[in-house]
Amino acid sequence: MGEEGGGSGSFWPHFVGSSTAGVLEILIFHPIDTIAKRLMSNTKAVFVSGAPLGENMSRLSKVILKDASNRSFLGKWLSLFPGVSFGAAYKVLQRTYKFGSQPLLKAYMAEHYGDAFTRTFGSKKSGKDMLSAVSGALVGVGEVVLLPLDVLKIKAQTNPEVLSGRGVVDIFVKENFKLYRGITWTAARNCPGSFALFGANSLVYTRMFGVEGPRDATPFQVFVGSMFGGVASIVVSSPLDVIKTRIQNKSFEDNRSGFKVVADLMKEEGPHAFFKGLTPKIGLIGPKLVFSFTVAQVLVAAIQDALEDKKALENKAKSEVKHK
Repeated sequence: MGEEGGGSGSFWPHFVGSSTAGVLEILIFHPIDTIAKRLMSNTKAVFVSGAPLGENMSRLSKVILKDASNRSFLGKWLSLFPGVSFGAAYKVLQRTYKFGSQPLLKAYMAEHYGDAFTRTFGSKKSGKDMLSAVSGALVGVGEVVLLPLDVLKIKAQTNPEVLSGRGVVDIFVKENFKLYRGITWTAARNCPGSFALFGANSLVYTRMFGVEGPRDATPFQVFVGSMFGGVASIVVSSPLDVIKTRIQNKSFEDNRSGFKVVADLMKEEGPHAFFKGLTPKIGLIGPKLVFSFTVAQVLVAAIQDALEDKKALENKAKSEVKHK
C-alpha cells in the first residue's frame, strides 16, 4: 500500500468510490437532513418554558413534519423526502467532487509545494496535515458551483410553496442568478468547514495511528479519522451554515442581503441562534458525513489496491512472456 493520490488511472477510483458514497448517503440520510434544515430554519421557540410536554412535542412535530404531522407513520416518513431529486443530484455530485478531487489536489500540491509546507510548518507530519487541510479548503470553496441544486433542495425541504407547480427548467430559466444567492456566505462556510474536515482527518492518521492515509489504515482507523473530521467540520461551520440556510430558504422575492439576515437574526433571536441545529447536526447529520467519508475512503483505497494488484499481475505476465 502507498500514499493515496496521483498516478495513472487514479481518477477513476476516486470517482467511483466517492460517487457510490454519495448514492448510499442520499438513500439512508435524506430524511435526517430534512429534519436538521427545518430546525435551523425555524425562527420561533419550540420548547416553551412552563408549557406542557405535549404542547412542546406538538410544536416540534409541526416544525419537523409541517402539514404531515397528523398523517400516518408512512405519510410522515415520506414527508421527509421533499426535494429528494434535487437532494440526490446535489449530494452525489457534491460527494463525488469533494471526496474525489481533494486527494488529487493534495497529491498535486504535495508534488509541487510539499517541501514548502514542510519548511513552513516545521515537520513532515505537520506539513502533510496542512496540505490536507488547505487542499480541502480550496475544494470546499469550489463547491459553490453546485449551489443552485443545494438552494432548490433546501427550499423544497423548508419552503416548498415557492416551488409549487414549477418545473425545473422554468425555475432555472426564470430565477437564474437568484439560485446563486448566498454564494459568498456558502464559500465562507465551506472553506473553514472543509479545512477542518480534511485537516482533522489527517491529524488522526498521522498523530493518533501513525499511518500515511486511508490506504495504510484499517477500516476502523478510517472510521475514527472520518468521525473526528466530521465533528470538527460541523462545529466550525455551524454559524455560517445557519446564515447560509436562512438566505437560501427565503422566497425568491425576498431581497434581503446576508448581512441583513445576520442583523435580523441577532436582533430577534440572539447570538445563540448561530448554533441552532448544532446538536441534531452532530447527532444526526454527523453520522451521515462520517458514513459517506468513511465509505468513500475505504472504497477508493480498495479500488486502488485492486487496480495495482491487477497491474502487477499483468506486468508479471508480460515479464514471463519476454523470458520465454
